[in-house]
Amino acid sequence: MHNFRQLKVWQKSRLLVKEIYIVTKGFPKEELFGLTSQIRRAVVSIPSNIAEGCGRNTNKDTKRFVDIAQGSSFEVETQLILAFDLGYISEEKYNLLWKATDEVQRMIRGFGNSLKE
Repeated sequence: MHNFRQLKVWQKSRLLVKEIYIVTKGFPKEELFGLTSQIRRAVVSIPSNIAEGCGRNTNKDTKRFVDIAQGSSFEVETQLILAFDLGYISEEKYNLLWKATDEVQRMIRGFGNSLKE
């Protein structure tokens, strides 16, 4: 088992959650149950699945949850693209959030690769 609180990938993904919540406050009210809700659920899923995986007894089980976290990160990336396409975020904000998401994705991949089955 791993102490998820000490993992840089978990810490970075928590920061990404905060940034997504801040930016989605500015989304149109009609998106509250649409894109706003969807991207928030996906981004929260990243650190949540990392933490859940760290509580598992085997690296194989941990890796499965890390893979789910990675999938959620790609959902977030897609939803950021859509938010930009729809004009809900500026190009500058999109680029900042995309870079943060990309960094989390690379860290997840590295953590997953470090797990021996």
